[in-house]
Amino acid sequence: MAARMSRRGLLGLGAAGAAAVGAGVVAANTLFDEPPVAHAASTADPFPFYGEHQAGIVTPSQDRLHFVSFDVTTDKRAELAELLQEWTAAAARLTQGEQAGPFGAVGGAPEAAPDDTGEALGLPASGLTLTVGFGGSLFDDRFGLAGKRPPALADLPKFPGEQLIPEISGGDLCVQACAHDPQVAVHAIRNLARIGFGKVSVRWSQLGFGRTSSTSRAQATPRNLMGFKDGTANLKLEDTDLLREQLWAAREDGAAWMAGGSYLVTRKIRMTVETWDRTSLAEQEQIFGRNKGEGAPLHGKKEFDTLDFDAVGPDGKPAIAADAHVRLAHPSFHGNAHLLRRGYNFVDGSDGLGRLDAGLFFIAYQRDPRKQFVPVQLSLAKDDPLNEYIKHVSSGLFACPPGVRDAGDYWGRTLFE
Repeated sequence: MAARMSRRGLLGLGAAGAAAVGAGVVAANTLFDEPPVAHAASTADPFPFYGEHQAGIVTPSQDRLHFVSFDVTTDKRAELAELLQEWTAAAARLTQGEQAGPFGAVGGAPEAAPDDTGEALGLPASGLTLTVGFGGSLFDDRFGLAGKRPPALADLPKFPGEQLIPEISGGDLCVQACAHDPQVAVHAIRNLARIGFGKVSVRWSQLGFGRTSSTSRAQATPRNLMGFKDGTANLKLEDTDLLREQLWAAREDGAAWMAGGSYLVTRKIRMTVETWDRTSLAEQEQIFGRNKGEGAPLHGKKEFDTLDFDAVGPDGKPAIAADAHVRLAHPSFHGNAHLLRRGYNFVDGSDGLGRLDAGLFFIAYQRDPRKQFVPVQLSLAKDDPLNEYIKHVSSGLFACPPGVRDAGDYWGRTLFE
């Protein structure tokens, strides 16, 4: 059998050193308070694949995204479980900078299709993480899984003002690929789709760039395409107690197989950036409730100043308006509901009318969307003045199972037991 070819090995130390532009990051304690795991020291290096939880959730957010939703085309339960095992084996290789299959792109028989598509040869791991989720539609009568559908995977309600496009919403399975190199992320998704041929088909996919949230305090808060810092109050991997309470599913939640997993909500939010760009700075800041430069609350000076919703401005009116985005979304108005966001900007060309097809691909993880995402989004959908400039066109909800513990485990094993 031909030896595996490591992409990182092909680069050599010189290229790996040149890519070491990222600062070191810290790792979260697991749900079971295990010692922190050493994470990637540079943007070229890999993150661990095995663990209690899937990588790509509390992992410090990478710069690029390729998200894909699949429809399962086989009706055989055994084939679905087999696919998840094949995907897991490939993901374990890919995330460590190796090729998707044991023979790689050039190591197999010339008359056979390669084990890897080859476009990532010579590239490092680039912090690639792959995270899988199961949509509600997977729990129909095809695979005998209906009785295992988690209560927290209840269909999202219809929110006021949304204009969802069915063809780019939902799906049986999803895979989130995040990396610091877009070619590495695309390569990973391409190879999983190749492996799944005949068992799954791509329903929709989304490329993203410029992460719009920080998932670690070692990261600066990024900006969305409206120019504002996004996710200042986001859950962080250092918030161990909050993660246990707000992020990770537990056995007592009604689906024992999801213990250690999390629930993923995606929303493609198109922005009418041309209209926004003609809006005065004062109005933009009033809509968000923060200033555009520093990201500070309108009553404060620094980004992380505590929000004071009772503070008044020089005119005697509330410094942060009652319908400001930061107020409507704040945990204190929603039973202390927090979200761990790791969304991305997108620009998908133009709409044919001279306007950019651009916006935010919103990604949020939580323990129970019924108690977290749904009440927050209902409040925003009804009262947020930002709705004049945005439109929700895609939606997804997926149950992301616990992590893969070792080479004998696989994504979703607890579901099929």
